Amino acid sequence: MRRKIGLDELLERAPAQGPEPGTVPAPGRPGAAPQPGPATPRGRAPHTEFEFELPLGYVDDEGTVHRQGTMRLATARDELMPQIDLRVKENPAYLSVVLLSHVITRLGDVTDVHAGIVERMYATDVAFLQDLYQRINSEGHTRAAVTCPHCDGAFEVDLAGGRLGES
Repeated sequence: MRRKIGLDELLERAPAQGPEPGTVPAPGRPGAAPQPGPATPRGRAPHTEFEFELPLGYVDDEGTVHRQGTMRLATARDELMPQIDLRVKENPAYLSVVLLSHVITRLGDVTDVHAGIVERMYATDVAFLQDLYQRINSEGHTRAAVTCPHCDGAFEVDLAGGRLGES
């Protein structure tokens, strides 16, 4: 007979920081969730990283503004780990901060994106990143179909990059 185990016990049993066979660690992220290895001959690998441009940008301690970045697809582990984080247990709203810090692989020149960096971002940028996270992890792309309110023309826009008004 099998016994039920909780999330805490399951994650304690999980292998420490080492990559699983057939995977490579995420670049610039020691101990981060493994990334899929090379594509198998059966098909091509899915698109797992998405470039973005923040509306306002993260301002670091030196005053440098970082607007361009990269977000990778979330893994099941990325979604489970925040559930055992004490900060999330104390304040469930902190979940998105922890989750975003796991999946943002680069922000300008910053490659070690952690919760402290996400905490210091403007609310507009965090909302943008939450929307991008939802879009790429549920739909697998950053494009959206839109209709012009003036001419009723339908077209597609990429929500991840480009400045408003640019084409």
